[in-house]
Amino acid sequence: MPIIAFDLQIARELKKRVSKLTPLIDFRLFGSRARGDADDYSDMDIFMEFETVDRELKSSVKNAAWEMTLESGIVVTTLLFSRHEIEDTPLRASPIIRVIMEEGIPV
Repeated sequence: MPIIAFDLQIARELKKRVSKLTPLIDFRLFGSRARGDADDYSDMDIFMEFETVDRELKSSVKNAAWEMTLESGIVVTTLLFSRHEIEDTPLRASPIIRVIMEEGIPV
């Protein structure tokens, strides 16, 4: 199976699990796996935007990502942001957010 297809399968499963916790605004695969230049040791970077983010949600998403890591053998790392952080703070002009929006693959 080509790397990107396998990566999208993992990302879709994580999105499904996270969507059961709370509604998602945005969910994107980004980084080397989205660009197609990942190697065997590359992690999977996932961006998630929610209406609100609290400690409980962060913990639940971290646990879901860890489960996907164990199931897939690929380390899944997540970036979680609230709508407010993306739209109303200096984060909206952050280089990482710009790259995620430009290069990230919506899942």
